[in-house]
Amino acid sequence: MHVSIDHDVCIGAGQCALTAPRVFTQDDEGYGTVLPGRRDGGGHPLVREAARACPVGAVAVRGVPGGDAG
Repeated sequence: MHVSIDHDVCIGAGQCALTAPRVFTQDDEGYGTVLPGRRDGGGHPLVREAARACPVGAVAVRGVPGGDAG
């Protein structure tokens, strides 16, 4: 799995950080960012939910844990 945030799209709503705080945080300007070492999702079960919670679709989750990239 690969997790990323499109910083050109992010509005800083913070839903990703609220939903999966072990994977996402907000930077000094309030925009979402993936925590260091967590681009693989860190095994967190709510990563996909965090992506769905983003009101502007800035969070991308690609691939399936234990499966082929999709």
